Formats: sequence, C-alpha cells, structure tokens
Amino acid sequence: MIALDPLDSRNYIMLSNIYSAAGLWDDASKVRASMKAKGVIRTRGISFIEHGKKIHRFVVDDYSHPDANKIHEKLKELVRKIHEAGFVPETDSVLHNVDEEVKMGMINKHSEKIALAYGLLVTSSDEPIVIMKNLRICRDCHSTVKFVSLIEKRAIIIRDSKRFHQFLDGSCSCGDYW
Repeated sequence: MIALDPLDSRNYIMLSNIYSAAGLWDDASKVRASMKAKGVIRTRGISFIEHGKKIHRFVVDDYSHPDANKIHEKLKELVRKIHEAGFVPETDSVLHNVDEEVKMGMINKHSEKIALAYGLLVTSSDEPIVIMKNLRICRDCHSTVKFVSLIEKRAIIIRDSKRFHQFLDGSCSCGDYW
C-alpha cells in the first residue's frame, strides 16, 4: 500500500499499528520514522461542537479553549462517574509501549471526550449534544459516550467520518457496529 501511495498517512499508520499490536515496537518506530523522513503528516483528530452561534474546535489534550480548565474538570468528573458505574476503559486500542495507567491518561484526552465535556457544560439538559468528528470514533470513546448518555440521561449525537451515532440511555444507534 505504501508503494502504491507513499504520501497517504493511513497506510503508514495501519502498518505501524499492525507492528504495535504484535509487540514489534522497533518495527513500528521505523515505520513512523520513515513517515516523518518522507514528510508524510498524520491527519489530526478534530471534534467540533456548535454553541452560541460559534463552532468550537477541540483536538487531543486541548487546552486552547478559554474555558479549558472548566472543561477538563468536567471531563475528570465524567470519567470518575462512569468508572463508579462500572465502566471499564478499552485501552487495547492504545498502541504504545507504555503501562496501563499512561494508556488510560492518553484515551481520556481524545478530542470527542473534551467536546462532550464542553457540551455538557453549555447545553441545557433537554437538548441533545451534537459533535462532529473528522476521524472515526475509537472503541473507548464510543463506550464512554454510551455510559455518559446513561449516567447524564442525555441524547448525544456524534457524526464521525463513517456514520452518525445517536447515543441514548446507554445504547448507540449503530448497535456497536461501525
């Protein structure tokens, strides 16, 4: 695939992920180094939410928003609530050679989780939270949003790169297939 389209970052990411999933960390690192050397840039995950006639944009571990501290406090509160309700994070999608605690920290910084925390802060409890995402939602974020919809009793709609997901009462309209 890389030979067919050497500038498509998805091919490098897929190969790097295959190596990482197999525990071949050196090979995964070589693929990422090759990508960097060729100037191939990975598409950055971005989540958008509209509020107050403005589009608010969030990226991984984003602290650029004027309300960043409130947003991240809300996110910490959400993570605590869903863990207390029995949520188990899906860290197997974090393909880095780090311990479980670091992986949990990494997945809790995804842009859609930050956008969700912001949405909960700024919308009334009777209106749905609508988030747009430029990439596909990961399994952990999908499971997190299901739990949040149940705990917060909120309708949450996320449009990722593949489909619309409507979360309500702990379930998703995709039937967990996307």
